[in-house]
Amino acid sequence: MKKIQLEILGLSSSQSQTGSFALVLGERDGNRRLPIIIGMFEAQSIAIQIEKINPNRPLTHDLFKSFAEQVNVSITEVLISDLKEGVFYSKIMCTDGDKEFELDARPSDAIAIGLRFGVPIYTVESVLSEAGIILSDLEEEEEESEEAAATVKSASTVSSSSKEPLNETSVDDLNKMLNDALEKEDYEKAAKIRDELNKRN
Repeated sequence: MKKIQLEILGLSSSQSQTGSFALVLGERDGNRRLPIIIGMFEAQSIAIQIEKINPNRPLTHDLFKSFAEQVNVSITEVLISDLKEGVFYSKIMCTDGDKEFELDARPSDAIAIGLRFGVPIYTVESVLSEAGIILSDLEEEEEESEEAAATVKSASTVSSSSKEPLNETSVDDLNKMLNDALEKEDYEKAAKIRDELNKRN
């Protein structure tokens, strides 16, 4: 099983789901991005670690690290291992020096813990090929003429203003909406459109 290393590119609040955030992971040696919707607490825990902020009292993920260190367990890597029906699955790879073992975890928790141990984040090709968004889609969109870009925007505006559900939108319109969402860096919306397109393939 070939592993693909990821890095955290951004964390932004969700525009459609109150209390949710979009965590954007990028392929280290490629042009694909993997957006994952996570909860507010996990987003805060990840942001605090990225910004190197020391909270007054330990958060749950800090407590996990302290406990692991007390029992001489270290984390070696985080692996986003699967995607089933739109739900991401991940594993925290651990070792006590003698044996290696893995813990099942939500990607948000696994990444928050992985950041505290300074370990790499990986995924597998099957997850990236199904849920990844290719950056070249955005670059191609930027190379289009202003007239074509205006057509794309007007198509997505009509679609969104009529509040037509994604499952009733044509594939062509979904692709235009996907390009528009990527241009605006609205990765949460792009992820939902991507999921709808995947259902139809």
